[in-house]
Amino acid sequence: MIKVKLALVSTEMLPLPPIAGGAVQQYIEGILPYLAKIHDITVYSICYPGLSDFEYINEVKHVRLQCKNLHEYLNHLKTSIDKNTDLIYIFNRAEWVLELGEIFPNSKFALSIHNEMFDPRKLQNEIAVKCIERVKFINTVSKFIANSIIGLYPEGEEKVRVIYSGADPEKYATAWSNNGMLNRNRVRREHYIENYKVVLYVGRLNEKKGPHILMKGLEPLMNYRNDVALFMVGSRWYGENDADNFTKTLNSMARGLSGPVIFTGFLPPKELYTIYNVADIFACPSQWNEPLARVHYEAMASGLPIITTNRGGNAEVVSGFSNGIVIDDYTNPEQFTYHINYLLSSPHIAYEMGRSGRHLVEDYFNWKRVSEEILSELDRI
Repeated sequence: MIKVKLALVSTEMLPLPPIAGGAVQQYIEGILPYLAKIHDITVYSICYPGLSDFEYINEVKHVRLQCKNLHEYLNHLKTSIDKNTDLIYIFNRAEWVLELGEIFPNSKFALSIHNEMFDPRKLQNEIAVKCIERVKFINTVSKFIANSIIGLYPEGEEKVRVIYSGADPEKYATAWSNNGMLNRNRVRREHYIENYKVVLYVGRLNEKKGPHILMKGLEPLMNYRNDVALFMVGSRWYGENDADNFTKTLNSMARGLSGPVIFTGFLPPKELYTIYNVADIFACPSQWNEPLARVHYEAMASGLPIITTNRGGNAEVVSGFSNGIVIDDYTNPEQFTYHINYLLSSPHIAYEMGRSGRHLVEDYFNWKRVSEEILSELDRI
């Protein structure tokens, strides 16, 4: 494999390392150790309190740019990326291919698409076609995202490839391991839920993520049995804990439930490694067409059975894998009531689902495999 000078261009939303969270940022962090063994890598992201504008981390150069908005970030990229860069690998911002392509005519381009960024409401057809023509390949995080691109632009099908994300199994203890049990007991003691069955939600607190549907589903279950608690990890937005009307509504709903509801607020990714061990079940009640929420990989790595919705790409890593349950009637809280109660009442089935999920991460849904698939793409350019 030939060593290339590679620029990884993150979005203007969040920094790297992903101290404020973000699926794109965690994806980049996950693949860096493997790609850096072979290629010369510079990562471009935004400035953030506590992070220097320039530094090396494990032989990877990090350049962080001032950013009040997307346009300012893009303009800084135009003057900061090395003119001798062989490949500029852009995450989630397809339109930047053309603007940066004018500044770096001798560089090759590629895309990693994590959302429906080719939707005509986000990207004009003419620009999308030119982007597809300019790039060497387009990687997506799910078949759902890949199909959304190909459906609009079938001429780009040969360049589109699904590369599922992953998690590092070494960073997540399973519920049945000694470390997992220690984490579980500690976190439960801290929140006074030692004797409860715990349902875990991890994600932003907004309507499209569906935490209110999960709460409505738990209401009759908490009334029926007195051993169920809900553990809510997340906030309105990454890296902050400002309340809005929806988060206030969730807090009001929680006060009306007969079982404990714990809100942790935002937690940085590194703190989540142990938080997953608090739970008996992981629930992802997404109401929107989720590209494929990375929390599924984290729950699997922790050995948790999953309850998710058939929205977007979520079912792609659950349906047929014996690691959880997919809800088709996703707006119906009674579906969550039924399936949560089923798993809590069938611990042997829940355990086997958790084991299946953990094996999937060990064998396939991990950063080593993700990186190998990206490296194979790089090797072909």
